[in-house]
Amino acid sequence: MSTLELFFDLVFVYAITQVTQLMADHLTVLGIAQGVAMLAALWWCWTSYAWLGNTIHVDHGIARLAMFGAMAVMFLVSLAIPEAFTDHGGGLYTPLLFVVCYAAVRLLHEVAYLGVARHDPALRRVLLRMLAGMLPSLALLGGAAFLRGWWQLAAWAVALVVDYANVWLSGPKGWRLHSPAHFAERFGLIVIIALGESIVAIGIGIGPLPITWLVVAAAVCGLALAAGMWWIYFDVVAHAAEAKLTRATGEERTRIATDSYTFLHLPLIAGIVLVALGLKKAFLYLADTEHHVPGEALHGVAIWAFTGGLALYLVALSSLRRRNLGRWNVQRLVLAVVLLAATPLLEHVPAPVLVVIATAALLGLIAYEQVRFAAWRRETLATPSEG
Repeated sequence: MSTLELFFDLVFVYAITQVTQLMADHLTVLGIAQGVAMLAALWWCWTSYAWLGNTIHVDHGIARLAMFGAMAVMFLVSLAIPEAFTDHGGGLYTPLLFVVCYAAVRLLHEVAYLGVARHDPALRRVLLRMLAGMLPSLALLGGAAFLRGWWQLAAWAVALVVDYANVWLSGPKGWRLHSPAHFAERFGLIVIIALGESIVAIGIGIGPLPITWLVVAAAVCGLALAAGMWWIYFDVVAHAAEAKLTRATGEERTRIATDSYTFLHLPLIAGIVLVALGLKKAFLYLADTEHHVPGEALHGVAIWAFTGGLALYLVALSSLRRRNLGRWNVQRLVLAVVLLAATPLLEHVPAPVLVVIATAALLGLIAYEQVRFAAWRRETLATPSEG
């Protein structure tokens, strides 16, 4: 992985932070839905450049300048996120500014890729199909900039479905994936970036408020939750996905890359961001004793974001196993269902206790899998993975 790609990812660190803040400032069903839609749009930008970086050396020649240009425009996209759905007035009309900058990021990627494909007719054809689906999607987002509320969200949803479906239906033919190890590493890094957001959310939730022993204990527990989420992805899932990708060739390789990484990693990242939102609110309740009592519980949208995000993460992990190993991870699906079913009861549990329960459930799942599937795990991890 090049240092320029790492530098490029810093912009997405900020963008993910902005998405979490967007949902925290609009803690309603509509606000959460807007945040998820925003994350899906940003994800399409990031994953597009991940594919580009696997096709060319982005830190050489004109590609380096193109990457810096995309970073500049993507930074403007990130700055516009808090007002991407509702303009606050007093400056540029931000919903339209967001769409213009987002379109520039997508089109810069298309131009750079077409430059690579000038001697590759198959790749050029698939890129033109991608462009054909992208333009109506961008037009819908442009129209949505002048709508409000659920109508605006509906326009966003249609735009994203058009964009995603265009790539899905066009299939893997024509795409190029030269280095499976590099590709898997890029996606592993973005998972770490998202997990870092959950840690940052703890600090933001505490902010300048006094640090008590209860806050210290809950913060350590929150970090353990993030560590557990890291563990159940990187211990086996990431290795198995990379090994499957490495063994495949031709169109089968690009199909696995599209399914496992481009599509199935989106709910994975969304789940982490929702957990980060829940942690942020939980620690705000815990530390801000002026506005909240220590025993106050998360309720409504906040707790559903937390438990639902963790459940979504577990379902995404199980889906990755199904795609790459042919079997569902039943125990992870069971825990996801239990978390959702128990949420109405957990609304009556103090926020720090909720964090403890979620952490204990996840670490308990990890311990069970380490014992129950020890032999299978050793066999899977022994599978060679070539770059």
